[in-house]
Amino acid sequence: MEPGRRVPSVRNDADSDTDSTAAPPGGLDVSLIAAQRLIGPEQPQESAVQSPLSRLRRQVRKVRRAVQYDRHAFWRRHPLRQGAVLYESFSGNGALCNPEAIFRGLIADPEFAGLTHIWALAERGVAPELEAEFADDPRVTFVRYRSSAYYRALATSQYLVNNATFPVEFSKRPGQIYLNTWHGTPLKQMGFDMPGGALDSANTLRNLLAADFLLAANDFMAERMYEDAYRLDNVYAGRIITEGYPRIDRQRLTEAEVVDVRAALGRSGAALNGRTIVLYAPTWHGESFNRPEDDIDRLIDDVRELQRAVGPEHIVLLKTHQVVHSFAASRPELRSILVPNSLPTNVTLGVCAGLITDYSSIFFDYLATGRPIVFFTPDAAEYAETRGTYFAAEELPGPVTEDAATAARAMRELLANRHPAPRYAEWQQRFAPREDGSVTKRVIDIVFRSKTAGYDVRPARNDGRKRLLMYLGGMRSNGITTAGLNLLAELDHARYDVTVLMAYSRRRWHVANQALIPHEVRQLFRMGGMNGGKLEHLRRKVDERRGRVLHAESRRYKALWDDEWRRVFGGARFDWVADLSGYSPFWATLMLHSPSVPRAIWLHNEMAADRHREVNGRKHMLHSLGRVFKLYGEFDRLVSVSPRLTELNRSELVEYAPADRFATVRNLPNLERVSTRLRQPLTELDGHPVDPETEQALVPGWVDELEAHHGTWFVSVGRLSPEKNHERLIRAFGLVHERHPDARLLIVGAGPLKDRLKAQIDAAGLADAVTLTGAYQNPFAIMAAADCFVLSSVYEGQPMVLLEAAVCRLPIVSTAFASVHDALPDRAIHVVGQSDAALAGGMLAFLNGEVPRSSLDIDAYRAEVAAEFSAIVDGESADARGPATPPGSASPQPAL
Repeated sequence: MEPGRRVPSVRNDADSDTDSTAAPPGGLDVSLIAAQRLIGPEQPQESAVQSPLSRLRRQVRKVRRAVQYDRHAFWRRHPLRQGAVLYESFSGNGALCNPEAIFRGLIADPEFAGLTHIWALAERGVAPELEAEFADDPRVTFVRYRSSAYYRALATSQYLVNNATFPVEFSKRPGQIYLNTWHGTPLKQMGFDMPGGALDSANTLRNLLAADFLLAANDFMAERMYEDAYRLDNVYAGRIITEGYPRIDRQRLTEAEVVDVRAALGRSGAALNGRTIVLYAPTWHGESFNRPEDDIDRLIDDVRELQRAVGPEHIVLLKTHQVVHSFAASRPELRSILVPNSLPTNVTLGVCAGLITDYSSIFFDYLATGRPIVFFTPDAAEYAETRGTYFAAEELPGPVTEDAATAARAMRELLANRHPAPRYAEWQQRFAPREDGSVTKRVIDIVFRSKTAGYDVRPARNDGRKRLLMYLGGMRSNGITTAGLNLLAELDHARYDVTVLMAYSRRRWHVANQALIPHEVRQLFRMGGMNGGKLEHLRRKVDERRGRVLHAESRRYKALWDDEWRRVFGGARFDWVADLSGYSPFWATLMLHSPSVPRAIWLHNEMAADRHREVNGRKHMLHSLGRVFKLYGEFDRLVSVSPRLTELNRSELVEYAPADRFATVRNLPNLERVSTRLRQPLTELDGHPVDPETEQALVPGWVDELEAHHGTWFVSVGRLSPEKNHERLIRAFGLVHERHPDARLLIVGAGPLKDRLKAQIDAAGLADAVTLTGAYQNPFAIMAAADCFVLSSVYEGQPMVLLEAAVCRLPIVSTAFASVHDALPDRAIHVVGQSDAALAGGMLAFLNGEVPRSSLDIDAYRAEVAAEFSAIVDGESADARGPATPPGSASPQPAL
């Protein structure tokens, strides 16, 4: 076959195979940003042959991480310090926002004179005024972010107050009280509302679920952000406080305080000269939190134009985003107008006559002053497309413009006329209704005095749906991932509140499969590693290797696993938990440490045979599946994906679990996905090789041949691993090719046997007739273009690919394995024996017109699987449901 031709690449920047942990604009997982600054920029992927320097750096990073985890574990073994309060703002980038307001409220209250206060700061000097003010107060200490003292405070303080996120290793201990105040009512879309929001806000969601209290400035923030955007409804176990923002109390300044603040601005370099202050406070617009300096040049130009047009009687001061501030402070052009990071934002707002902003939530705070707001949004269209906002420009409580001079003139007019903009009063009432100067006292009453009577404190909404948690597996493009995604697509989301758990990854294949998760499903990610000392984990792993995995045999490690559950899920509540993968002892063990609810684990194959599967002479799953088997007895349901598999697994795994716990839930095809994708032009498939220089896709020669459709095309789709027995398929096809030289075979997939199969094809002289295509995100278009589907497996679960082939209406030839006869309800498969000759005979039968097209009554099949799944989730036994539904017949249960 010809090497290929070039077409414009279908890849884009989002397809790059990187694993960056930096949050995008507005995700504000600033603990990740600060962590990245401490450990240095992400290194490029290391080549197979590493230089000595690369190996040394890698070892240094490993040692650094080990030391960090050990010191964290050391402090977590110490008792809590009653009365200790840890405050953190933006990962230590200052002593700011609501945490500072609460700190000042507590320290001024005689009732709380016994409290000790600890501020986490990224480095010395980020809060010089506060450090100087309390330098001699024995109740107040300052610790460097991620230092040993920081981990001590994080692990042992009774109270934790944060306006963003603690780092990924944080896990709230029993007895700790965590107040997350967040840092503003959102105008920008947040959480799952953002494009790519599930990954981008992973650590944020983890922190919110861990918090005992979430502070909301208003009802919109509580409902639209916490409950909707971050999907806290139904699962959040804490309380939402909707009493306003403590930091806004600080905007109410006396005349003497106004004089002091203006003097502080003057000392920082601002030449006020008696002029009124107009504050320009844009949000961050850069492309990466790793390059915040991208914003600076544009800011300089904007401020100059604003100052020119607003007039000499006013001075425009700049308040930058936390991520940008240190870079802005280094530019001489900005030093005379830059508001110092150490001056609280709300105190600054208290002396400003007007505010110019874009998408920053700062304007919600400023509404409480009743003073004018102008919205300067030069990149409105681009921002709306890439990030999105909750309100259209015409809804905002002030003039909106894309031009700096126009924004400044609008502000000048508002200041001169003193007439509020349309909708201003309405927005004040909606978003700042409780800002009466006493919010700090009310929040302290609720959190520190446990007084809730008469205050707006409530649990998150709960609509009564059953809460399901499912671990999806590694998210590689394989049958298990497909089965899980298809199940999620078919669930009745009006009946079930569904959460899926995955490992945190930005690898291309992971993101591509994650994007297929239905939008109704809440996504949680396990970030970072388990807490606990390295020696402790070494002992755990040695014991597990020796087969000591049952809870009764590993009570010494129960605290480790319980802590990991809390680290990942916080206080989230679920009614039913399942491991949909079923192959990892780590994830199975984690699921078993959920609070006491029914637990299920999926068995996708004849598991005893899978355990002994050999790849390149090694049984890679011998020990890991052996550990999983020992956990079976602690699951309430062991779910096989076909009735025949259930029988096999029940008999072969009887020593690990009682027979009555084995059940069946068959796999489901995603009819809509298959039907849509099978029409995609073959030249546009994601999976073609790419020219590294031009980044153009190189369309392989087999694509042109298949589109021209010369001869008869057989296709097989599956991982290149021993149980699929592609070696037999190639030998059988060789027999067919001798009699039908125009026949062709495509084997779609990737796996460890690629090189061996390629060598076999070459040795048999079949290089022009048999092609290993590699893996494709959309194999359905290839299947639909072929003539007959062939499966040569030694054993399988319920092969999803057979259901998909039936949706494509392909004739199917398959070897006989335990579950093949119930792989399709109408048994529309030409089944042959487990030999080269038998498989060749099946393909020849197709060529002779003896194998008809397959079909699938999808509605009836969905109903049957819905009944199976509902019985598992609702705890119904097979006997209670009556006799099994005959294949192909309808069930009274219409949806999962």
